[in-house]
This record gives sequence, C-alpha cells and structure tokens, in this order.
Amino acid sequence: MDRIVIQGGARLNGRIAISGAKNSALKLMAAALLTDEPLILTNMPRLADSRFMGHLLARLGLRVEEGPGAQMQLHAAEITDTFAPYDLVRKMRATFNVLGPLVAREGRARVSLPGGCAIGARPVDLHLKALETLGAQITLEEGYVDAKAPAGGLVGGEVDLPFASVGATEHTMLAAALARGETVIENAAREPEIADLAACLTAMGAEVEGAGTSTIRIQGRERLNGVTHAVVGDRIETATYALAVAAAGGDVVLDGAVWAHNKALWNAMNEAGVTVQPVDGGVRVERNGARVTGVDIETQPYPGFPTDAQAQFMALMTTAEGTSVIRETIFENRFMHAPELTRLGADISVNGNEAVVRGVPRLKGAPVMATDLRASVSLVIAGLAAEGETVVNRVYHLDRGFERLEAKLSGCGARIERQSEPAES
Repeated sequence: MDRIVIQGGARLNGRIAISGAKNSALKLMAAALLTDEPLILTNMPRLADSRFMGHLLARLGLRVEEGPGAQMQLHAAEITDTFAPYDLVRKMRATFNVLGPLVAREGRARVSLPGGCAIGARPVDLHLKALETLGAQITLEEGYVDAKAPAGGLVGGEVDLPFASVGATEHTMLAAALARGETVIENAAREPEIADLAACLTAMGAEVEGAGTSTIRIQGRERLNGVTHAVVGDRIETATYALAVAAAGGDVVLDGAVWAHNKALWNAMNEAGVTVQPVDGGVRVERNGARVTGVDIETQPYPGFPTDAQAQFMALMTTAEGTSVIRETIFENRFMHAPELTRLGADISVNGNEAVVRGVPRLKGAPVMATDLRASVSLVIAGLAAEGETVVNRVYHLDRGFERLEAKLSGCGARIERQSEPAES
C-alpha cells in the first residue's frame, strides 16, 4: 500500500493541466451501452474508477481500449451479458448506472445494489422509481435489482425528483435516450456534468433540451449512433488545485479549468483574500503575503458551494485569520477529515453537520490517514502548507479521483513523492 510524503512550506508556481471530469467520464462510459457503434471519449482521466468501470463494461461484452493521450474507445457491438455482479458493483456506485442503459437496449438486466459509502447513505430508490416511470418492472431479490422493460421497450414519462439527485438525473437521461416518446425530468440536477452527458447523448442522436436547468426533456430514439466526445474539465480537480495554491501560496494557472463551473468557490476564495481570475484557456490563482481570512460556507447543490470541495476548503481555513463555520448539507459523515487535520495542529470542533474552524498561525507535519477521496486530498493540501514532513497513508482513495497528483504538484515546486509503505515485521 502506497503513501504520500510531503515536505511542507514550498510555494507553488507554474501551470497545472486539468484532466477530464471523473464524475462525467463514468456516466459517459455507461452511454456506450446505448449504441452498437464505437463511442470515442477524449480528455479521459486515467483513474482507478474509470479502469474499474471499464472492467465491468468489458464483462458485459464491450470492447474497451485506451488510445493515445487521453482517449478511450468503447464498442458495444453486441451485449453478451446483462448481469452485473456484486463484486463489480459494490466498490463504486457509478457502476450501478449500467442498469438503465441495459434495460433500455436489451429489455432486461440484473444488477447488484451498490455497496455502502464512507460518506453516508446514498440510496438508489430514486433511480428505480424513475425506471419504473419509464415502464420498467423492478424487483429486488437477495441484494440484486431485476429489471425488465415492457414489450416494445421503455416509454417516455414524467419523472419528478423529490430532490435534485445528480445520479438519478443522469440515470434517467441514459435510459430515456432509447425510450419511445418524450421523458421530462422535473427538479433535475443542474451540474456541468449533466450538461456534458446531454451533449454526448444529443450527438449520438437523442434530443435533449434543458440540461443545466431544473427541467430536462429527452426525445428518445429507436437507436443511437457512435460519436467522438471530449469529456468536460474536472471542476473538483480545478477546485482542489486552486485551494492547494491558496494554502501553500504562489501563482499557478490551471489550464483547461472552466471558470463558470466554480463561481461559488471563487467567491469564497476571493472573500478569503485569494486572487482568482479567468485567463485564456483556464483560471489563475494567486496568494502572496498575508494569511487568508476565515470565511463561512455551506455546501449546496450546484450552482452552490460543492460538497466535493468542502474538505479541501476546510484545509485552507485551518490557517486562516479568525474563525470559519462550515456547514455540510449534502452528505452525513463528511467531516471524517477533521480529526486527521487536528493531528497537524488544526483547531476544529464538529457538531453534527457543522464544523467550526479556528485558524492557527501554522500547521506542523505529522502522519495522517485518508478516509475517503476528498478527505485524502484535503490532507495533501494541509501538508503542503505545514511545517516539516507530512505522511498521508491509505492513498488508494486518491487514485480513484486524481490523475498524476504528485507529478502535477511537484511540477509547480511542491516537495511531494509517493512511497511504498514499509512491510510490517
């Protein structure tokens, strides 16, 4: 098992290339199930999660090939199996999204319910109710979902989500692309990844209107065609490196970052005293001189402050002047990084969904342990700002969502390296 070792105190200067969005890439990969022609994805992130999704799709009969650069070709000329077993679904929730495309194209599927999540319960009942609205017959048995389409296939319907679930919105879009007639999703999620999926489905032949608003309309088609589609830049990776620069100090351009996708974060960073501005082809982040100022934030569905950047923002606030209050409204159990940050000298009090961060003049390096994807990278950010050596253990979490993290940071002057943990005697 690897660990990351950081010698803190180095400022960051230079450029960092932002990879394609993990949260978009995984659903785009599932869209390959909807056509018997090749789907070519460019700007694909090379991540543990995308490799894992590729393994599942290959089991279903797809040919999955990584091309030059950041390219992946997926070809479902024939789906040879509609069974997604527990061992391939339990490790990553996004794999559950093969259910809708399989039912839409093949008329049936048997997919394991996803496993638990370290950051709280994320039930899939909204996904299943949406598929039932499109005509699917759903039964649950021994931890598996058995779904069958009616004779003639899925039929468009009106899906009214009780809350703006990203996963349920995307899953409904995927299934509706091959359903007969119009599907309307009310209270749809508005994230940029939704618009990216909509653009790909539209290029494949479906008609999708309203992506990025709370009402999405999909005109399904009897068949879809293959296309080449570029994955949108990762706004969470963008947020992470922006906050790393803010914490360590320096001047970095994030190439490929989309300014409009992180406005809530930019507002909070500007309030804290960090200079963030759009530049040609990306975003520039600067912090030189004084400590940042404490800022209160509350996570909200897009376009509000993203829950996936909350841990990283908390890392910045640990050395801010004054006190900041961070409220987490999306997931329970998403302050597991707080005790690890206190090992570095942070002053954090957690009460339910609220964390009070009292800024300290400096952090000091120490061994810490990652608990989930975003928590792990918050420890890296804190380590960059801390005095001395920080060792982040259990970094397999990082590999799920960050491509070449050490190389990107070290290219800007960070003293960071990956090491294999010594074997226990």
